[in-house]
Order: sequence, then structure tokens, then C-alpha cells
Amino acid sequence: MNLGAVLFDAYGTLLDVHASVARHRARLGDAATAVSVLWRQKQLEYTWTLTLAGDYQPFDLLTARALDFALAQHGVTDAALRIDLLDAYSVLDAYPDVAATLQKLRARKLTVGVLSNGTGAMLREAFAAAGLDRQLDPLLSVEGLQLYKPDPRVYRMACERLDLPPNRIGFVSSNAWDAMGAARFGFQVFWLRRQIGPVEYDLPRVARQIPTLDLLAEQIA
Repeated sequence: MNLGAVLFDAYGTLLDVHASVARHRARLGDAATAVSVLWRQKQLEYTWTLTLAGDYQPFDLLTARALDFALAQHGVTDAALRIDLLDAYSVLDAYPDVAATLQKLRARKLTVGVLSNGTGAMLREAFAAAGLDRQLDPLLSVEGLQLYKPDPRVYRMACERLDLPPNRIGFVSSNAWDAMGAARFGFQVFWLRRQIGPVEYDLPRVARQIPTLDLLAEQIA
């Protein structure tokens, strides 16, 4: 594939976006799973809607507003719990297959980094907490562009920062909409199927599918 770099989406790909609620599941009770799913759904919806409208608000603010919506939807009014959920979101758990995969890729002398909707501060804190900060460089954020993926300008920014053409950048995402955007831009895309579900965006035609990150290194020849 003659790749010069491999970039990863952060949230949902390297970091478990449901880990925050999992830590406080007992306090949320029966609403825990529904709150977590709706929190993520609204977080993403806000990024797409604002970008389409030509507006921007930072990802940490949208994350908080999405949580507020999810809690209100399910009648949760515990202010202390809200704070604890947001604190936990800043230090999400990495998936178990992440660290070893990053080590294998770095051993091949590839640039291994992140291309994320998260702010720079969010990414630095999250990956430091996960013990992965020394394995990921650069941490590319949409913050400077003030728009969100899958706008093609985000993927173009990565090419400019890495000084590589699109076809020499591998991109890994568990989010189908992100994998689609990166593939349309010209990246070599690996769609990480962390959630089992129907195929979207005709992705098997434009991206390689992998069920876990353990298989990534052998896919990159």
C-alpha cells in the first residue's frame, strides 16, 4: 500500500465512548444504556448540523450539551452525576486492542497519529490518561478549521500537515460516516467494525473491513 502514515479516529475507534456511563452505571440505573446511546447520537448530530449551517462550537461544549439532552430526555436531574460523567468522558478507556496495534505500526517506522473532532486539549488529556500519548503523534484536531468530519477540508488538512498525498495515508475509523468521508477523499480506509450492524455507504467497495484492531498490521503490507 506504500503508506507513509496511519491516522486513527479517536472517539469510538481508539477510545470507548460508552466508558463514562459504564463507570457510573449503578447511579443511572435502568436508564444507563439509553443515556449513553443518546448522548453519543446527539453529540454527533450537533457536529454535523453545525458544520452544515456554517457554524462551529468546540467538541467539549457539544459533548456537554449532548449529555444535558440525554439526561433531560430520561428524567435524570442529578447535578453531581452530570459532573462526574463529563469528568469521566475526559479520560475514557482505550479499547484493549489499541496499545499493541500502535506498537506494531510504529515498529514499521510509520507515522501513527490521530485525526479527530476532539479539541487539542481533549485529545492530549485523553491519550495521556490512557497511557498512549507517546505512541500517537500527531494529534490532529478539527479545532483550527472550526468544522467537523466528514467535511473534506478535515481530511485535506491531514494531508497538508503530514505532507503526504491522500493515497499514502491509511485511515482507521469505527464510524461508518467517517470511513465514508475519508474514502471519498482518497485515503486508504480501514473500517473497524466494533459494532455489528448493516453495511452503510457501500463501504465494502471503498474500504477494507476489520473486526478488531489486532488484524490491522497484517492488512498493511
